[in-house]
Amino acid sequence: MNRPVRVRFAPSPTGGLHLGGVRTALFNYLFAKKHEGKFILRIEDTDQTRFVEGAEEYIASCLNWCGLNPDESPENPGSFGPYRQSERKSSYRKYAEQLVKDGFAYYAFDTPEELNEKRNEIANFLYGQKTRMQMRNSLTLTETEVDELLNSGTPHVIRIKMPTDEQISFNDMIRGHVSFDTNLVDDKVLLKADGMPTYHLAVVVDDKAMEISHAFRGEEWLPSAPIHLLLWKYLGWQNEMPEWAHLPLILKPDGNGKLSKRDGDRLGFPVYAMNWTDPKTGDLTKGFKELGFMPEAFVNMLAMLGWNDGTDTEIFTLEQLMASFSIERISKAGAKFDFEKAKWFNHEWIKRSSAQNLWPQLQSLLSEYGAINNEFAFKVIDLVKDRCTLLGDFAVQAGYFFSAPQVYDEQAVKPKWNTEKAVFFEAFCKVINDDLNAQEAESLFKELAEKYQLKAGEVMLPLRVMLVGGKFGPGVFDIAQLLGATETISRIRKGIAHFNT
Repeated sequence: MNRPVRVRFAPSPTGGLHLGGVRTALFNYLFAKKHEGKFILRIEDTDQTRFVEGAEEYIASCLNWCGLNPDESPENPGSFGPYRQSERKSSYRKYAEQLVKDGFAYYAFDTPEELNEKRNEIANFLYGQKTRMQMRNSLTLTETEVDELLNSGTPHVIRIKMPTDEQISFNDMIRGHVSFDTNLVDDKVLLKADGMPTYHLAVVVDDKAMEISHAFRGEEWLPSAPIHLLLWKYLGWQNEMPEWAHLPLILKPDGNGKLSKRDGDRLGFPVYAMNWTDPKTGDLTKGFKELGFMPEAFVNMLAMLGWNDGTDTEIFTLEQLMASFSIERISKAGAKFDFEKAKWFNHEWIKRSSAQNLWPQLQSLLSEYGAINNEFAFKVIDLVKDRCTLLGDFAVQAGYFFSAPQVYDEQAVKPKWNTEKAVFFEAFCKVINDDLNAQEAESLFKELAEKYQLKAGEVMLPLRVMLVGGKFGPGVFDIAQLLGATETISRIRKGIAHFNT
């Protein structure tokens, strides 16, 4: 690297954070950490019409949950602030005016009505090389007319003046050589009538001010690249321009188009990192966190959407991702989102995590059973975690350890229940003691069944239902060992009484 690595994640505070946005943040973060650089959070809030109260705090919370903590941000500023675009408002006009003065941009005074009239007149109207001389702007008006309009406060925007018959080229770190014909790019607005910049001007000014070395963003921004490249050139900053990488899209499960919130609603899975409640409508959009995903699994899953390390390895910690990550291994093609695969990642992470690591995420879930002994809880978690895909599954898979079942799966036991089985279970209660481990209890159980001329399978299921309430859970004698003799006997006798009625 010829200069210090400084990368930025620059979301707009307009609502929930899409998993594609989190992946962009993740790839920026990994690249920065791999090269001992800085990861910066910049809030792009120049479009005040789309600003949503609370969205900035929500974005910060999502990054924090994922473990992608910025080195510099609005809440943790460095020496390259401000970190909100709205706080840089005065600087943008200066550069926009400079572009006009140098002949690279112009004032446009067209009213919304005039623009609509032109759109009705010309199919697929674009404000650019072919139409700009038909419009009301500083290219068609006299200098005196322009001065009068400016001095009288007439609303106007500043547009870039795209050159004719030029090829704009650059090297994309993922896609290689990319070239654009300027005749196909319209004169984008750089400064809006309210004095706020559009993304095109703001991103260039901000990246220069913050000394951004590498700009990684979604491929949907690729068509905007020629505008940004020209702005770096026209403002005299070409030698300080960051290197570019346009990340592949995250696609719908069928591969047909970009994954949207609507797709998640339709197919029954979240597309936001965390729950988002629209402050205006009160509508809740669910997130991966609240669904029961571990942050480690969520980050791991996102990394594998469009990237791999060249091996068959799929499970990575954040630290391993930092060490293994390289921009060259990012695919050019879009990555299909597979919710079943996402759940597989979570299941793998739950299985591989220690009870101590899982406990902070499960404590509130299991607290409904009252005061819980941590040591006992850790043993329960370790015993059932292989059966849990989402963190919420622990409520079913572990709950019966803390509270005896109040209802039973009647159909699993009642049709084949008889006096002989009741007598057998009474006998089994008399030989259980706390010195028995799971293997010894199982051997004793089978010997006793044989003595009472019962098949072990005939009485194993009733035992499970008595202890658990249903046909699920780990090994039934592992459950009994963890519950202990007193609780096991109590549940069996309660079950006998229930099924005898």
